[in-house]
Amino acid sequence: MSFSRLHKRQLRLPLRQILYRGHLGMALVAIFLAGLTVSLVCLLTLRAYTEHNLALTARSLTYTVEAAVVFNDDSAALDALELIASGDEVAGVAVYNEQGRRMAVWTRPAEGARGWLEQLVAHWILPPESIEPIMHDGARVGEVRLSGSGGPLTRFLLAGMAGMVASLALTALVAVYMSRGMVSRIVGPLERLAQVAHAVRRDRDFAQRVPPAPIAELDELGKDFNVLLDELASWQTHLKTENENLAHQASHDSLTHLSNRAAFEQSLSIALRNAADEDWHVAVLFLDGDHFKEINDQHGHAAGDVVLIETAARIRSQLRGKGVGARFGGDEFAVLLAPLADAQDAARIADDILASMVQPIHLPDATSVVMSLTVGIAIYPDHARSPEALLKRADQAMYHAKRQSRGTRCLADQAEGKDPRQQEIVLVSDSLFPDPTVLALSVGPGPGVERMPDAKPAAVDYDDDTPGKLVVGSDRGA
Repeated sequence: MSFSRLHKRQLRLPLRQILYRGHLGMALVAIFLAGLTVSLVCLLTLRAYTEHNLALTARSLTYTVEAAVVFNDDSAALDALELIASGDEVAGVAVYNEQGRRMAVWTRPAEGARGWLEQLVAHWILPPESIEPIMHDGARVGEVRLSGSGGPLTRFLLAGMAGMVASLALTALVAVYMSRGMVSRIVGPLERLAQVAHAVRRDRDFAQRVPPAPIAELDELGKDFNVLLDELASWQTHLKTENENLAHQASHDSLTHLSNRAAFEQSLSIALRNAADEDWHVAVLFLDGDHFKEINDQHGHAAGDVVLIETAARIRSQLRGKGVGARFGGDEFAVLLAPLADAQDAARIADDILASMVQPIHLPDATSVVMSLTVGIAIYPDHARSPEALLKRADQAMYHAKRQSRGTRCLADQAEGKDPRQQEIVLVSDSLFPDPTVLALSVGPGPGVERMPDAKPAAVDYDDDTPGKLVVGSDRGA
């Protein structure tokens, strides 16, 4: 930011102060102009009045000194001047005879600074002197020259200036007092509107509203602002709901509303970090539905969705807010328990989930089915320390449980040393092969298929009732 812009920004004044200054300035200027106008009018009036009085005084002096001039008596003329010209309005007077000789003169004595000020006022405002002829029997025998005093004008000017200053001071006080109410009526609503705007901008508090204002235009402005806040609040609520829905969709399964795999793995990573810091135990339960494919095939996908939704609800009800449930896809579910006080707590919750699946699930076609779950359990840090390894150990434990018996649970240490995906072929009958033959088949991560010499081909299929068992030949399905 440049210096000039910063300087302008620092010079910005609040509206209240600007209005105060404006009102006070206008009041003072108005009083000053009014006082100046009245003073000038009064001054001009007084000047005319003084000139008229000087002319009357000079005329009176002509009558008084007429005899002294006729008889050329200087002392009598001076006495007459001192008697009549001693008033405040006369600064000096002189009597001249017909030949122009000055017979008598009278001058007001100087009175220091005040006299100098009166002389200055008289010099600038009053005429230089008033001349009146002295007449005797219709003939001019002399004249009186009289100069006015600035005393009355000076006192008037001083009194006028004092009155103007007092009026200005009184007006300033009255203007400040009256402007407070007017400024409050104008600035108050604007300040409240600004406070609401700042609260909305700073705190996103859209519940704020501008109160009514005593001025119609400001009240209308406040109402429009409140309507705008209503629209913003509605838009904010809608946007917040949309964001929450999008966040929920991104982290939850759309069918069961459990967490999805990505959200579960993120929660698991956070739980393991906290567990490492706080020396906690964390359990992962891997759950897989039993015979879900048969339910789907027999009753349809809509019934399968009902089974999955009900299964998720039963899992959630057994957690009671103490864990995180998730659906990985299909009929695979997972549960995160953190913090975990004891491995038996994980087994107990797994047993509660298995027990909850005993109740039939009612389908839309008025039938019901029962789907059990097989659960594998892995504990941090006993079985693994990373999220990937913990999930893998729980998955292995689940497959080991399926091999043993569906609808059961298995801890990861119970499946230690066994590959749950390595399945064994059991020849149910060798009646079709009287010759001693051996058929060895490894399914999963093993080396593949190895056929012994002279072994005869056989039809091989899975036994749905016994996981890990293959049926060979005509005994398939036994």
